[in-house]
Amino acid sequence: MEIFMFNRKLLRGTSLLLTASMLIMTGCEQQISATEGTESESEIVVTTAPETESVEMVAALGINSNVLPSIAGVTVDDSAEELAPVNLTVGVINSVVKDLQQRLMDLGYMDPDEPTTYYGEATSLAVQYFQRQAGMAMDGICGVGTWDAIMSESAPHYALKLGFQGNDVTHAQYRLYNLGYLYNGSDINGIYDETTMNAVKKLQETNGLTPDGIYGTSTYNLLYSDEVKANVVALGEQSDLVKKYQQILINLGYLDGEADGNFGLGTQNAIKAFQSRNDQVVDGYLGPDTRTALDSPNAIPFAMRLGEQSESVKELQQYLVKYGYLSSDKATGYFGELTKSAVANFQRRNGLTADGLAGAKTISLLHSGNAKKNTTTSSSSSSSSSGSSSGTASGAAGTGGTSAVTIPSTSAVGAGGATVSGSAAALISIAASKIGCPYVWGAKGPNSFDCSGFVYWCLNQAGVGISYMTSSGWRNPGRFKRVSYNELQAGDIIVVSGHVGIVAGGGTIIDASSSNGRVVHRSLGSWWANHFIVGWRIFS
Repeated sequence: MEIFMFNRKLLRGTSLLLTASMLIMTGCEQQISATEGTESESEIVVTTAPETESVEMVAALGINSNVLPSIAGVTVDDSAEELAPVNLTVGVINSVVKDLQQRLMDLGYMDPDEPTTYYGEATSLAVQYFQRQAGMAMDGICGVGTWDAIMSESAPHYALKLGFQGNDVTHAQYRLYNLGYLYNGSDINGIYDETTMNAVKKLQETNGLTPDGIYGTSTYNLLYSDEVKANVVALGEQSDLVKKYQQILINLGYLDGEADGNFGLGTQNAIKAFQSRNDQVVDGYLGPDTRTALDSPNAIPFAMRLGEQSESVKELQQYLVKYGYLSSDKATGYFGELTKSAVANFQRRNGLTADGLAGAKTISLLHSGNAKKNTTTSSSSSSSSSGSSSGTASGAAGTGGTSAVTIPSTSAVGAGGATVSGSAAALISIAASKIGCPYVWGAKGPNSFDCSGFVYWCLNQAGVGISYMTSSGWRNPGRFKRVSYNELQAGDIIVVSGHVGIVAGGGTIIDASSSNGRVVHRSLGSWWANHFIVGWRIFS
């Protein structure tokens, strides 16, 4: 094979080591092996353990491994390698890929993540987008010319410009359409044309950015922020269209009173509540997708659920206290596991489906004055309704010295005697079932994900009512318990600069990794500690 030596100055002193890892994937299942430097670590395999197994706290700082997918039974040489391939292509594993990925992340072509030695499809796509920006042939292969251009001090940052084509253009157009800046579904064509550029200009002008029509980092961040101003039916408007959808919201239980056509705060909050339960971006606007979802016979009706926080939740809790299903000190306005358990107990006692969701029938019965009181003594304790597990762990225990990472399926006791709930164990099991699924920017499941989409999908599958948020939105979601890096435990959400994942216990994490190109189960090492922003305890 033809080889050459990369410029060591460009690599900033990185030694060229062949990492001990190869990749193959069948469906969404794979095994994960860990390597770092010349010392090979044991393979990490996700399995399902009995309910007596424990979920451990994250290990202390100092774990520093680079975990990549591997093929069972393949012997890999991890000796030092002085030379790298002339052309970096999909499947190549070499230390220089770390530097390439880091540079692509710095320039905005690749989502921030812990760089790896694996040149996968996500890395190749990022290279293609750079080549497009630089006017080069878009082959996704990083040869000498592409390498030099990427590493150059004058390398261009990511931006969409007139004439560009790609899936990233389609994603931008779709969001512009739902915010009302593109008017027709046919405008979503994957081409950054005059119509799209003018829509971006209008978006920028409306939202206080320089209206240059260039879709760069600032515009991208704006599109998915809570502060974005739309160009669709919104707060303050009055029309028959508003009245029509108010009536639908009333019928679905999201809005009280009569439909009057005035788009006030109550209507906006009702729309947000509907969007969060119907797989919409939660922005409070009556955009095209939201109107389509409201018109659908499959629209999901209102029900308060795990993870919500509001005055309505507090009122629900006060009724549960009144009937003896919840202790008074738990009426905090946050719908946690104890509230879910109390609702399920109330439903069971009163002949309703015990799903732990506070829908119209449950709320109506609570308000009726005819509900049956709780006759048990343990009114505020968790029950099996909040600890049931869903999803199956991916991967099978390996042989030949493989150490298994166990994922419990019910309530467990973590390191230091801390109890980890069954809901946290269920979340980890759901996340583990998707190990090996491909990383795709903007994807929200069920079989491909980006980092935010993965956390969003897993939490909703675990019954946590949460809307889609980018990594920046996860910096302050407002209703979960904040924890430090050293306090992280299984089931917590970890937020680092530009990236989010689900802590799996034992010093590991499950996340949709752009650098690995798929959902992986890997160690929490120094990169995570150095880039850590905040941790969130969902289940307590």
